[in-house]
Amino acid sequence: MSDTTPKGVLNSGQDAEEEAIEWSLRPIRLQEFVGQPATKEHLAIILEAAKGRGESPDHLLFAGSPGLGKTTLANIVASELGVGIKATSGPALVRAGDLAAILTNLQEGDVFFIDEIHRLARPVEEILYAAMEDFGLDLVVGKGPAARSIRLELPRFTLIGATTRTGLLTSPLRDRFGFLGRLDYYETADLLHILKRSASLLNLQIAHDAAVEIAGRSRGTPRIANRLLRRVRDYAQVRADGQINVEVARDALSLFEIDVEGLDKVDMAILTALIQRFRGKPVGLTTLAVAVGEEPNTLEEVYEPYLLRRGFIIRTPRGRQATSPAYEHLGLFETADRLL
Repeated sequence: MSDTTPKGVLNSGQDAEEEAIEWSLRPIRLQEFVGQPATKEHLAIILEAAKGRGESPDHLLFAGSPGLGKTTLANIVASELGVGIKATSGPALVRAGDLAAILTNLQEGDVFFIDEIHRLARPVEEILYAAMEDFGLDLVVGKGPAARSIRLELPRFTLIGATTRTGLLTSPLRDRFGFLGRLDYYETADLLHILKRSASLLNLQIAHDAAVEIAGRSRGTPRIANRLLRRVRDYAQVRADGQINVEVARDALSLFEIDVEGLDKVDMAILTALIQRFRGKPVGLTTLAVAVGEEPNTLEEVYEPYLLRRGFIIRTPRGRQATSPAYEHLGLFETADRLL
């Protein structure tokens, strides 16, 4: 039986409901997937060829910032192939037995999805090599002189890995994937298409210019676009009789502290810390993380890519530093010369 329950859906409360709604908005077929035209075309060819031969496709690796569609594509692959999918994450696979328990329960042709695959423990990764190449599992039973090695044969499966940090993957693991799909940030037109589709699924009436406003503040990320749409929907329901026009959208996004560039409270805290607290000087990642109350990995993987892309910060050998556009965006441009 396939395991298609998204991580976190079994949590209680509003977070569980929000995540369930998010999953309901995700496409289940490749032709429904918006954006990423090169990756989408390559994937279509790989899947069509594999189905034509009656084989499982090569192992696939999707790389890109959070929220760009890596997990969605993994589920689409399983849907297109008509097979089950087992999903886990790198940090969850602590021991070799954790991996063995999943692999031995796969059916022929299944998809095995590992999110954050760059965070696999080394002992688990080394066992995964043989499973990917030879579809076998080498385990050591017992300890000391009585220890013996046994080999378990596995059904052919397709491993799909997702990573936000390709550079942290070891070469032996990266080289065992037959295809690497790099997902880029989305253009506003693609986000607009996604928002209109999501609004239709949520039975929302939204004006075109309101959708454009939301798309422009979504940081080029579908997950954020859908999240902002739901927040605008909530605001419109409570304060605007359910009508979503551009004024309502702007008021809602302002209330939830999403500015015209898509920067949220943490983004603004990062820029403010760099400019005011550290007086425009380069700052190390760990120091900056402590200053804004976030984990270094969260800053590096979630917030920093967009700030770099928009040109608000730069990386220097001495640390992170705010740029002139950041001063201008915060209304502090007149202090840039003095601080820099």
